[in-house]
This record gives sequence, structure tokens and C-alpha cells, in this order.
Amino acid sequence: MQSQTNAPTTPAQEHEAIAGVYTVKLKAFADPRGRFMETFRREWFPWIDWTYMQGNFSESAAQVLRGLHFHRHQVDYWWLARGAIRVGLADLRPSSATYLKTAVFDLHADDPSGLLIPTGVAHGFLGLTTVGLSYLVNQYYDGSDEHGVAWDDPDLRLAWAVDAPVLSNRDLQNPRLRDLPAERLPR
Repeated sequence: MQSQTNAPTTPAQEHEAIAGVYTVKLKAFADPRGRFMETFRREWFPWIDWTYMQGNFSESAAQVLRGLHFHRHQVDYWWLARGAIRVGLADLRPSSATYLKTAVFDLHADDPSGLLIPTGVAHGFLGLTTVGLSYLVNQYYDGSDEHGVAWDDPDLRLAWAVDAPVLSNRDLQNPRLRDLPAERLPR
């Protein structure tokens, strides 16, 4: 058991642009054999119900863009196992103080951080390299809670700094935010 003075992370810090988005600086312990890091603790986010936690892992090639996705009932927690990504976020919650605010920033596995994305915040990432992304969600998979908005929606103006990313058929079909039916929007 590790003592409190050697705790592997600092407390979660709220992102400056979007309310409810949090980052946790993860600390890796390395030696000649490799490295170890604690990537998640429920107590970092005590306001979230993690009863139905599901873990997932995504691998992507460089220039693959996944998103923008959002959920009405699910929180995501990401950490990068390998590579580098550009994260894009857009607050789609009309009740939020940061409604329609966006953020774009890079995450690197060599400088590990955890990223908590609350319900109603659209999220996606661009692989800057080959990527291994591990993520936890606080609900088991439910296809009825899978929603999307166009990665290049001109009303959101996310600065991806990429012209022709590789997209899935699903993400190619994501509508603009203004074209989403009201019942599909976050509450």
C-alpha cells in the first residue's frame, strides 16, 4: 500500500474552458523494467456514480479522427496508454454556464493525464500518432445513448488543424448541431 505522501496523482482540476471537464495529472513510476502508474480512482470524482463501470480500449492510426460523440447518460474518463492525441470538446448542455464553449488541446502518453468528460459534452480525438486510448464509462454500453455531431461543424469551430482526417462511416454521417432534433440534445 502506498503512503499518502507518495500518492501517484494530484487532485482533479476543472478545465478552464468547460465546466465539469476535469483533468488529473497521473504520475508514472519508471525503472529499467518499464513503468507503473495508477490511472483511476473513484474517489477522484466522488459526485459520479460508478456502479456500472465499463472499461474500453481504442486503437487508432495517425490522422484518424473519432467524434464528435456525446451521451445523455454516460460519463467518460480517458487516459492515453500510447501515442499522442488532439482532444476536441464542445459543451452541448443548454443549462451549463459554458454552453457552446469549445476546447482543443493535446494529450501525450509521455506526460500522462486522465480526462473526465461529463454527460452532454461532445468529445472526439485526432490521432497525432498511432494511439492506444483506455477509457472508463459509468454505464454499460447502450446504443440508444450514442449521439454525434459533425467534427467540423462550422458553428462549433473546433481548431483540429487537420484538413482530411480519416473518419468512420458513422462519424461522416454526424449532423451539424443546428440539425439535431431537440429530443436528442443533452438536457
